[in-house]
Amino acid sequence: MTLESALTDETIGAEGGGWRDLLTPRYFASTVMLCLGVALFAFNEFFVSVALPSAIAELGKPWLLAWAFSLYLVFAILGGAMAAYLKGRFGARSTLVCAAVIFLAGTLLASLAAHAFELVAGRLLQGFGEGIIIALCYALIPELFPKALVPKVFGSEAIAWAAAAFGGPLIAGLLTQYFSWRASFLASIPAGLLFVTLVLILVPRGEPRKDEAAPVPLFRLSMIGAGILAIALCSLVDSPLAMVSLLVAAALAFWLFLRADRANDHSLLPRRAFSARALPGVGLWVILLMPLGSSAGAVYLIYGLQGIWALKPAEAGLASAVMALSWSFVAIGVASIRSPDLRNRLIALGPALLAMGTGGLVVTMVADVLWLVYPSQIVVGAGYGVCWGTLSQLLIDRSDASEKDKTSALLPTLQSTGYAIGGALYGLLANLAGLREGLAGEPLRAVLTPMFIVALGMALVAAVFGWRTVASSPAVARD
Repeated sequence: MTLESALTDETIGAEGGGWRDLLTPRYFASTVMLCLGVALFAFNEFFVSVALPSAIAELGKPWLLAWAFSLYLVFAILGGAMAAYLKGRFGARSTLVCAAVIFLAGTLLASLAAHAFELVAGRLLQGFGEGIIIALCYALIPELFPKALVPKVFGSEAIAWAAAAFGGPLIAGLLTQYFSWRASFLASIPAGLLFVTLVLILVPRGEPRKDEAAPVPLFRLSMIGAGILAIALCSLVDSPLAMVSLLVAAALAFWLFLRADRANDHSLLPRRAFSARALPGVGLWVILLMPLGSSAGAVYLIYGLQGIWALKPAEAGLASAVMALSWSFVAIGVASIRSPDLRNRLIALGPALLAMGTGGLVVTMVADVLWLVYPSQIVVGAGYGVCWGTLSQLLIDRSDASEKDKTSALLPTLQSTGYAIGGALYGLLANLAGLREGLAGEPLRAVLTPMFIVALGMALVAAVFGWRTVASSPAVARD
């Protein structure tokens, strides 16, 4: 740390590192850049829940609904896992610009698609580019901001994620309803161009550290992708034997990845990743399981609102909008709490609220209580808002000094992994339950209800790990 940055950190620390510090000329543009990178990812993850049903209605092949969601996240995971290598090999600025170009190319391909497979291919490119972008947006935080401001930056990114999750379904609903689903995809273009401009201005060119860059972990990346794709393929086969074979192949691929990663000097995971007894392992389980549980709603809730209750796209998109607004307001409140101990203790409340909100969605489906979907989504959003930024900061702080960068880059990648596995899992359940083109009304309700019951189970398991994360935090803090 330079003398100037040390003095800046000391000054900000003395002033408490308030929100106003992020608005100063020194940090405002950097904050906007990082939040924009996160918002682009969130927007393109959530807006498809509104736009894709209309796209599938025009292009056909409803079984590709889960693929368009899952492949975006599969390649986001691969891009995120490669981000640290690419940053070391080519420098942060060059890597971010190239990733943004890939993302913009995928956006254009998806928006101009004449066939469903072209739409999926565009989503693939979007995911790969955005996976790199969001991982580096996390990794750049300690390089661009003093330590005293890091909690507020994480809070800002959580707000940006939630705001984009709100704006995505709302904007996509309006554009889809009054123009076309293609206009929804094109809405990302201006934000992507602005992001590239800010990167060129703010991120130092730097010298690539070719001698320090680890080799590309092709085998391990292949195993991750193969495992998730094997789960996704289950939604395309009818034979129970084929489904079981694919699930076994997925489990084998994940096992091979973990074995190879533990034996490699340049591991992708921190040493205590997924430990059930200590940080950061128990906290990483929360990062994985919360998206795995909530992806049922992310993929199929709006589809169900349109198919079961015949809501218009904008009306159905409101269900995602209220969730995101709740996330934003709660995240602002939690990030403004001065006591780190209190913020950490609130982490356990996050997955518990997710379970409560998901339970409300189950009741919505089972008892045909449409109005309950909106307060349930508010509770789901509050669950993310109360814990996500604080949990991310806690996991980085409690990581070994040599693994902080690895942990920070892992967080968005692991989050994407949860959404990807969830999307594939619920796609499999939809296939087994008989989802097909044109299904609506009570038959569609019968297909979707089991998905939300499984999602509730995932949220309850996440709540157990949330409690263990809080229980582990004081002991680690005293080390």
